[in-house]
Amino acid sequence: MSKAASSKTSSHREVSGIAEAIKSKSGDTIAYRQLFDVLSKTVAYAEGYIVASAPRGGLQIVQPSRVPDVLVKAYAREFQQEDRATWQVMLKNKPLRGTEAFGNGYDQSRFLRDYLLYNCNLYHMVAVPLKSPVFAGYPGALHLYRYREQGAFTDQEIARLSDAAKLLDAAVEHQRLGRRPAHCTYQAPWAHRLTQRQFVFDAKGKCVFGADVFGGMDDRLKQQISQHCEHRLGRIKDVDQQADRLQIPDSRGDLWTFRVMPFKSYPAFGEGAFVFFCLQPEACDWATIRPNDFQADPELVRLVPSLRFMAQEFSRSPSLGDIAKVVHLSPFHFHRRFTELLGLTPKHFLLECQIFEAKRQLMARQKELSQIASDCGFAHQSHFTSRFKQATGLTPTRWRRVAQDLQRDSA
Repeated sequence: MSKAASSKTSSHREVSGIAEAIKSKSGDTIAYRQLFDVLSKTVAYAEGYIVASAPRGGLQIVQPSRVPDVLVKAYAREFQQEDRATWQVMLKNKPLRGTEAFGNGYDQSRFLRDYLLYNCNLYHMVAVPLKSPVFAGYPGALHLYRYREQGAFTDQEIARLSDAAKLLDAAVEHQRLGRRPAHCTYQAPWAHRLTQRQFVFDAKGKCVFGADVFGGMDDRLKQQISQHCEHRLGRIKDVDQQADRLQIPDSRGDLWTFRVMPFKSYPAFGEGAFVFFCLQPEACDWATIRPNDFQADPELVRLVPSLRFMAQEFSRSPSLGDIAKVVHLSPFHFHRRFTELLGLTPKHFLLECQIFEAKRQLMARQKELSQIASDCGFAHQSHFTSRFKQATGLTPTRWRRVAQDLQRDSA
């Protein structure tokens, strides 16, 4: 057998091994531990993990469960702001070594010096893009690291890693489709869906991440995002600002919900202040999340079952105490950590579930408003109308007319 044929056979065997490793017995989750085990036989490495961009703003390590705790905590605390590699990989949609992502500054970067070398004596790195490791519209990257003496990753190894990433992308999307509840009108014209959901603006108000998608957004949304961005940047030097929830009407008056996260400094993008706008997942997006999706973060793993509980019980409007019991936490501690780690309050998530179901029933046109109000957990019809308008900017009847127009336009 020729060298070329032997190499092709070996490559096919490696790809098959990775594809098999991704499968799990339940079919509802991906076997990330097995995936990294097989990767280690294909591409030698000392440490590896998956990073995902997050609806709360920024980045987080999500896989696998055995990532050293010191790396996960340090990354979440400060070094995600230094991770130029992940942002460049997502921007350029191609694999990059650390030296390519950071340029000549790699050896002097805090990410290498104070994060990789200090915590685990890691030096060489490579990152490859992932389309949406957890949430649709939120890309990420697969990272592998080596000690200095192991040498840099070769082009052939990076090609193998890219093949593995493509297989993982396909598996995640298949899994996401399989998890979606039957009632989810995922591609409905009235759903607030974009191919990318996180947008980053620099100190001059220029969109430096997600610019193509931002440019194609509704004109009124773009105008108001730009105005709000200018406002936040104008105050960022004087006040230590916190993230907030921003609802913006589009040209039809329908409200889109963003989480806005200002940073006085975000070195991964360069000098100066930056503002993140994160289009929040809708009820159907949250419905596809499982504890297994955040194996590197035990606290998030613990909180995820509360999402399913609220999605199933929203019609009876469970109390904060009822929800906190599901994850065995006090109501105060549960509310604080849920909000910090997921980027929205339990109250907002419950309302999201109620409003989505109300929208679905409104479009079905099979029930009176009073019955929809009752089915969705509202005290009475006027309460439903008030909360619906608060969430969407439109009354139920007006929203249905707008949604029907969108549906006709897309037919």
